[in-house]
Amino acid sequence: MSNAKDDDAVAGPVPVAPVPNAPTESGPVLAADGTPLKRSLSRALRRQKGRALLLVAPLLIFVLVTFIIPIGSMLFRSVENDIVSNTLPYTVQRLASWEAESGNLPSEDVYKAMYDDLFVAAEAKRHTRLGSRLNYEQTGISSLFRQSGRGVDDLAGDAADALEDAVPAFGEGETWYALMDAGSGEGNTTLLSNMRDRIGRLNDSAASAEMDFVPSAEIAAVLPRTARTYTEWAVYTVTEDERNPAERDPWELVSLALLEELPTADLSGLSAERAALLQQAQAVDFNVPSYRETLAEIDEEWGTVTPWETIQTHSSKYTAGYFLNAIDAQKTPDGYEWQPEEKQILLTLFGRTLFMSLMITGSCILLGYPVAWLLANLPAYKANLLMILVLLPFWTSLLVRTSAWKVMLQSQGVINDVLVWIGLVDDANRLVMINNQFGTIVAMTHILLPFMILPMYSVMQTVPPSYLRAAKSLGATNWTAFWRVYFPQSVPGIGAGSILVFILSIGYYITPEIVGGTSGVFISNRIAYHISSSLNWGLAAALGTILLAVVLVLYWCYDRIVGIDNVKLG
Repeated sequence: MSNAKDDDAVAGPVPVAPVPNAPTESGPVLAADGTPLKRSLSRALRRQKGRALLLVAPLLIFVLVTFIIPIGSMLFRSVENDIVSNTLPYTVQRLASWEAESGNLPSEDVYKAMYDDLFVAAEAKRHTRLGSRLNYEQTGISSLFRQSGRGVDDLAGDAADALEDAVPAFGEGETWYALMDAGSGEGNTTLLSNMRDRIGRLNDSAASAEMDFVPSAEIAAVLPRTARTYTEWAVYTVTEDERNPAERDPWELVSLALLEELPTADLSGLSAERAALLQQAQAVDFNVPSYRETLAEIDEEWGTVTPWETIQTHSSKYTAGYFLNAIDAQKTPDGYEWQPEEKQILLTLFGRTLFMSLMITGSCILLGYPVAWLLANLPAYKANLLMILVLLPFWTSLLVRTSAWKVMLQSQGVINDVLVWIGLVDDANRLVMINNQFGTIVAMTHILLPFMILPMYSVMQTVPPSYLRAAKSLGATNWTAFWRVYFPQSVPGIGAGSILVFILSIGYYITPEIVGGTSGVFISNRIAYHISSSLNWGLAAALGTILLAVVLVLYWCYDRIVGIDNVKLG
């Protein structure tokens, strides 16, 4: 018989030893180092992500530099249009209130502003670039700006000669500098800042060089145009020519502005030295002619409304004009309208590019599928030998392969000679297979065929042969087994190859340029032309952007219809 005391001891609660790091009501779970487990796991996860980011950082930087930034630059160039407003700022400002619909020429103030802007643009060698830009919109306006740049300084030169003959002191740079510089007095820093910005935008530079010159506030109040022009010249001299403006004569335009403003200027508020010098200049007998007549003498086109309409229409900093030109339309003072029929070619090129890219993709599928099937079902040693033949074109220059097709497809080429020899073609009626769409499709199919075979082959290799044997054992014919069992499993490879070939073909331009002639070129050839020959980068960027958008839309349609998840590379 057991002891009651012992029974109570056995039946009572047994004490449990505390478990290290066990959760308690008073605190969180701790890690081995004593820190909270949740914080320790978060820190470890951050370290793991950091290591992964460091591993992929080179690839990310490469993609950013070679892909994202160029595409962003292309998108920006397709709408950028600041050359007009930067080169002709005063003209654009005064031309904004002009109504082109009235048929009247702009006011004299607009012509004066154009004269000043043209003079500065010619000094900065920017007027030809402006003419080239506006020539995309109005044929012939480039020669207008080129000729005006050569003759715009005649009037200003006459004014400078008259001023220096009457007051020889104005022939020295020190005189102008002392007249225009604020010295220890009050300076017009706002004018200086504006001119720095103007020169920076005009010459695509920061215009941040150090200079001691600050325009005088009292001169700027009495002679605003003269002070503005001299300050513009001083900033240009320091930043672009890296010269000291105190030692050089200013532009002749400064003399012209001074002689035009002096007759009506109030010199009473100026210092005695400045007033005395300007009073001598006031006595100069120089008649400033009408700026409208001056520009019309340089080129009679300035006496019509056509160039002014073009400048006003395309004076905004951002424009849709490039995209309109890319679809054979144009921006006019009356709104948007189609270009003349003889200039409508780009939409035709877009349609031709899409059609021929689809034809090339289809021909690659028809020719590549049997080859890929053969590679996937032959013994390994035979498949490897045939794979070398498939990859052999990659070891030959693209230019050589394209030139070879040009030799083979021409009227006196190998293919025509063989057809004449076997009697299928008459010697007097040889086939025209080059410099047309047929030649482009044949040459590009040969070049892009390996890109179709390789994805299909990699997918076909994953299809077990036992599936076909099982289908045949259930009574299916060879065709039924292939069409209902094998082909559906090879569709992902067809999809991968089709996307690859289509995207490559839609952007090709070397092969179509060599074998395509006038009827077999792609829109990419036009993009290359505008980049390298016409230098119309805005239109080239707009064409590239539209081509990119078309590819993305087709990619989206493919994803909706077929499903991008069904695309496999093996």
